[in-house]
Formats: sequence, C-alpha cells, structure tokens
Amino acid sequence: MAKERILVAVKTYPTLSEKYKELACTAGFREDGSWIRLYPIPFRLLDAGRQYKKYQWIEVDLAHNKGDQRPESHRVLNTDNIKLLNAIGTERQWSDRRKLVLGNKKIHTNLKEIIGLAHSNKVSLVVFKPTEILEFVAEPADPEWPQDKINGILNGLKQGHLFEDQNMEDFKIMPKLPYKFSYRFKDDAGVESKLMIEDWEIGQLYWNCEKNYGKDQAVAKVRQKYMDDFVKTKDLYLFLGTTYEWHIRKAKNPFVIIGTFHPPIQKQTSFL
Repeated sequence: MAKERILVAVKTYPTLSEKYKELACTAGFREDGSWIRLYPIPFRLLDAGRQYKKYQWIEVDLAHNKGDQRPESHRVLNTDNIKLLNAIGTERQWSDRRKLVLGNKKIHTNLKEIIGLAHSNKVSLVVFKPTEILEFVAEPADPEWPQDKINGILNGLKQGHLFEDQNMEDFKIMPKLPYKFSYRFKDDAGVESKLMIEDWEIGQLYWNCEKNYGKDQAVAKVRQKYMDDFVKTKDLYLFLGTTYEWHIRKAKNPFVIIGTFHPPIQKQTSFL
C-alpha cells in the first residue's frame, strides 16, 4: 500500500458492472512521469468532493491490482480517501500540460513496437503520435445496454449491497452511446489501423451535441471537433491503452484510444 499523487489524464466512458454498478477506467501519470491505471472506480458514485477532473492532481491510497496483471494497473484502497489537489491549466499554449504529458516519457510512433511490448506485458498504456490521421469514423451501434446487465444492477440496488452509505434512489444508469467512434490512422511505418475512441469526453460531446443540435446533426458536430479541429488545427497525440481481455489474450492489436492530447500547434518565433 502506498499514498501517491496522480495527475489524471484519462477517464473512459462508463461501462456497466453488476458488482460496482458502473465503472470508468482512470489513467494518468505519477510524479516521475510514469503511467498508472486506477481500476475499478465507480466514478459517478463518488461524493461530489471526490469527483476529479482531467489534468487534476489527486492523492490516493494505492495497491497493485492482483486481479489485473497489466503492469500499470492499481486499485484505490478507499475511494473515501481520494483527495483532490490542484488542476493544471492551459495557459501559455498548454506549456505545463506539455511538460507533464510529453516531457520525460517516450512518445511512441510505431504500432508493431507497442504491440510487442504489450504482448510481453511490459506496457499497456502509451502516448502515441500517429504519422497521419486518415479518417474519423462513426458507426451505428446497439443503443441499449444488454438487459441482463441492467437487471443485475437494478437487483443489486434493491438489495442495497455496496455503497450502502450513498443515496442510490436517484442513480440513473449512464446511457449507452448509439455510435462507435474511431480514428483510422497510419504509423511511422505506414501501417494503417482503426482504433475505437473510448474516452469520457467524446461521449459527453455526443450527448451535448444531440441535445443542442438534434440526432441528425450530432455525429457531424462530433466529427467537426475530432477531425476538423483536433486533426487539422491541433498538435494531436493519442493516449492508447489495452483492454484487459485483449491484453491477456495477446490479440493482434489489443489497444484502444482511451484519450486524446491536443495542445495548440506551437508557433515558431522568428528573430529576423
């Protein structure tokens, strides 16, 4: 067990769990710049004073997750002890965030390399810089969670086990996204891949766009942000992480996109 300071850089879109109701994977960086994964965390069930934001330092009591062999995986021993610290802003062209995210770690550019590292269980989280983003893809998906999972969660809530001290009467299951969003891109060897984007932000963006512009325009607005903005006007990096199942099974490519890092393109100062 150890108390550590973690800079949160990733929150994935929630998935359902009969045991924990709803789970989101959190990942970020230790003070030395190394990656760490915090899982499982029922984020929306945390007290408001413990619900952290991206690029916020938190202090937590950690232990290795014995049920997850991926090297960066840890579990929070007591979510009631999560302490929120200072947030890192975007001043000076994201200079502080750049230093923490990019400053003292390897930026990967080759898919074969990171897949090999994952297969040998040396990494499951990386910062990746694609050579070229080819397309932002939105594919229709089943808009509803599996009913058996919903039934299991509702039964658990009725029985009152887990989180007994919290008011679960107002808890509403996070809606399932009706689309699968992906980037299609090339690495430095010209190898093309299509990876799903599973971060919390793209889910919230979709729901906000659907609310403000309607279902017919929502996907176009999401594409506008992730392609026209992030790809064409920002210095885009991808946070890649392996899923537990595909990491263990050594899948051909066990990675998904768990977040984006998109600071502005740094302007070159001329002294002429």
